[in-house]
Amino acid sequence: MKKDNPQPKTELRRDVTVWGSFMWGYADVGADVYVALGLVMAAAQGATNLAFALAGLVYIMIGLAYTELASSYPVAGGGHYFTLRGLGDFWGFVAGSALLLDYTIDIALFAYASAGYVNFFFPSIAKISVNIGPFHNVNPVWAMEALTIIGFLIWINIIGVRESSLLNEVLGAVDIITESTIIIMGFVFAWKPELLAHQWKTQFPSLHNFMYGSSLAIISYVGLESISQAAQETKRPATIIPRTSISLIFTVFIFATAFSTVGLGILDWQEFAKHEGNPVARLASAIPYIGSVAGPFAALLGATILLISSNSGVMSASRVTFSMSQLKLITPWFDAVHPKYHTPVRTIVFFSLMGALEAILSALTPRALDTLGNMYAFGASLGYLLVFISLIKLRFKDPYTPRPYSMPVNISIKRNGQKIKFPVLGFIGMIGVSLILFEVILTHTIGRIAGPLWVLACLGYYLWFRHKKRLPLLGSIKHDWEKEQIEVLTSAEEFELVEMYKQTLKERDEALARLKSHGTK
Repeated sequence: MKKDNPQPKTELRRDVTVWGSFMWGYADVGADVYVALGLVMAAAQGATNLAFALAGLVYIMIGLAYTELASSYPVAGGGHYFTLRGLGDFWGFVAGSALLLDYTIDIALFAYASAGYVNFFFPSIAKISVNIGPFHNVNPVWAMEALTIIGFLIWINIIGVRESSLLNEVLGAVDIITESTIIIMGFVFAWKPELLAHQWKTQFPSLHNFMYGSSLAIISYVGLESISQAAQETKRPATIIPRTSISLIFTVFIFATAFSTVGLGILDWQEFAKHEGNPVARLASAIPYIGSVAGPFAALLGATILLISSNSGVMSASRVTFSMSQLKLITPWFDAVHPKYHTPVRTIVFFSLMGALEAILSALTPRALDTLGNMYAFGASLGYLLVFISLIKLRFKDPYTPRPYSMPVNISIKRNGQKIKFPVLGFIGMIGVSLILFEVILTHTIGRIAGPLWVLACLGYYLWFRHKKRLPLLGSIKHDWEKEQIEVLTSAEEFELVEMYKQTLKERDEALARLKSHGTK
């Protein structure tokens, strides 16, 4: 009896270009200043620019780590995949669950904030307040706006990454111009260094508040994870990712520190805290000559850039779960790709609805944005910590994979006759992220409870699923990583790296054969 030919597995298509890759990252990070500026000002007060700068230094090292890993392993999954390759299935799942917490909150946080900037033009909506049972000061209209945005993003991501990437590219380009204009005009026409110095001297926060503010600032630097999530859909990733990632790292660092510095020299930090929902629009409106136009325009751009950041959250949540299902960390139900659009439709819908649920729950609290940001920090810092550990482990475990980009500052170490480059900045970055995680646990009253509970709940599902499928609970499934790496690089059309990788493996095998031959004599 003739067997049916198995259908080839549907894969994600490679449609993300250089500009699209950059904008996937910028969509996440570039938007954060519209939300984080008010939240961090309320906590770090006169030292807000210091909080952004210190967090930015850690972010630079995070960015360099992701640049190396995403260009070396250009597959969907990002931090969870890197952790799985370095530390095994169990820790790969932990990293995935931590980052997934961030992505679902990303959807809720930026959809909610985008609606808040829309309400800049309809101030009566922002003032709506009703009591629903034990919940007071609830704004149901604002919540419905956020849910409408999430519904729109579900639809556009199902259509395909090309269309959702195009949305990022167009709106992101306009926003870069706008943010640059606000910063330049603010420094030229309104900035008062004496006001900055006065707030630094007299409005310096307590240690607790500074730790809370700096931990909020670090989670505003999260866009490079989105670039790595799109690596499997990026054309020539080994070439594109290092170029776009390095550009993004310094673009975002400059914007974040510049906005906080110019802001403290124009307005008191209390003004930003009062306008937590639209701090950039408040800053723009305070600039002489252009304020009457710049304020509303900044609100409009804030709404759009926050929209594409929420869009990146939908994209990243769907890709990480797609990867986890393929690696048998979660049910293969999430592995399905739409036959027409070639997008992971089930993961897009399921986890976007989780983001919608988080938006609803946060709307029931007195400060929805602060509630979401509070939870956001735990997943980011835990996920980044595991990525740094994996980066170091993979330098020893897999020195054969070509690295189109490597983190700078390395120390050569010989191990079993193999020359290994130990990443000094990777180790420093690991320490820096560990301190951020300590700050989160110490100062985030919601995040330190909800974050671990999320991870533990996910681990409960993981153990149940692996037990049901008779897979190792704490161990790892066997993979032919070498074969898979060749297939990935070939799919990405990185043919030079394929040949380089094959040659390195050949030299390794020949060296092992010689050692074995000498041992038998």
